Amino acid sequence: MAEANRTALVRILGRVQGVSFRVWTRDEARRLGLVGWVRNEANGSVAALISGPEAAVTLMLERLHDGPPGASVSKVVAEFVDPPEHIGDFRITR
Repeated sequence: MAEANRTALVRILGRVQGVSFRVWTRDEARRLGLVGWVRNEANGSVAALISGPEAAVTLMLERLHDGPPGASVSKVVAEFVDPPEHIGDFRITR
């Protein structure tokens, strides 16, 4: 039986801009076979939509707590949502 898919809308807080967080997130998500997007927010946080097999989404959420070298993550807030119809490959937006 195939594993269920999950989709999470995530906000990452802390020192997460100017440290290649978006590139790192895209690369990690692609390695895990996830789809979605990541972007910087005006308030200094990073937002992401990650979607794929439940185990891969869970692992990505765990990895977001550490982030790339140079990042200092203070909080990761995830809300599970219904996936959009067409997500496509994991990409950086804005």
